[in-house]
Amino acid sequence: MSLFNRHKRAKRALERQLEYQERKAKSVAGREPQFVAAMERSSKRVRDLLESFKPIDTKARVIEVGSGAHGLIFYFGLQQGIGIDPLAVEYARLFPAWQRRISTVASFGERLPFANNTFDIVLCDNVVDHAQSPSGIVEELVRILIPKGLLYFTVNVHHTIYSAAGAAHAVWKAAGLPFEIPPFADHTTHLTPAGAKRLFEGLPIQILSEHQGIQEAKERARKLPPRHAGDRLKRVFYKNAVFELVAKKI
Repeated sequence: MSLFNRHKRAKRALERQLEYQERKAKSVAGREPQFVAAMERSSKRVRDLLESFKPIDTKARVIEVGSGAHGLIFYFGLQQGIGIDPLAVEYARLFPAWQRRISTVASFGERLPFANNTFDIVLCDNVVDHAQSPSGIVEELVRILIPKGLLYFTVNVHHTIYSAAGAAHAVWKAAGLPFEIPPFADHTTHLTPAGAKRLFEGLPIQILSEHQGIQEAKERARKLPPRHAGDRLKRVFYKNAVFELVAKKI
C-alpha cells in the first residue's frame, strides 16, 4: 500500500473514531461513575501487571500513546502522567470528567514531541492498527522509554483471512469505489499475531511477557448469539484477539 493511501486510511479511521465518540458522549452523560469505575479497573489491572515485574515509584514518569477517550492513563494513579492522542482536544471537550485529570497533548504517535529516554513507563493500548505507521509508533514508544523502563502494549490481532479482506478493501477504496465496510474503514491494517510480533524485531527490548488471546476470542464468539454470517465466521477464524506484551528496554 502506498504511503498516500495509508495516510488516507488513517485519516478516515480518525474521522470515524471521532464520530463514534461524539455519539458515545451523549450516552455517557449522567452515567460518568460507571465509566470511571470501568476505567479504574482496567488501569489497576495493567499497573498490577507491570508491578509484578518491577516496583513503580509514585513519581515515575508515565505516558500513554493513544490515550483516546477512555485511556489507562486517567486513573493510573501516578503524579506525572501524560496522554497523547491526535484527538486530545476533542476528547477533553467530550469527556471532561476524566480527560482533565491529567495533561493531554494532541499529537500523532509516529512523531512524539519528546526526547529520547524520557519516560519510566510507556503505555499503548489497542492503538497502532488505526494509525498510518504501526511500526513507526512502536519505534517511538521504545525511543522515549528510559533504559530498564517498562512498556505495556496491546493490539487486536486476527486470523489471516481478515488481513486478506482488509487488503482487498484498501484496494477498492484506493480505486475510488464508495463502498465502505466499517471494520476495515476503522483500521489501517488487520495484524496477525506474527505481524504484531514483527513490530518489535530489532528493537532494544527484552520481552517479559506475551499473551495472544486467540482462544478467548473464539470462546467469546461462540457464546454470543450470531447476528449475521460474520459472527459465525469468528467462531472458526478468530477476530479481535488481544495481543498483550510487557517489555523492558535494554
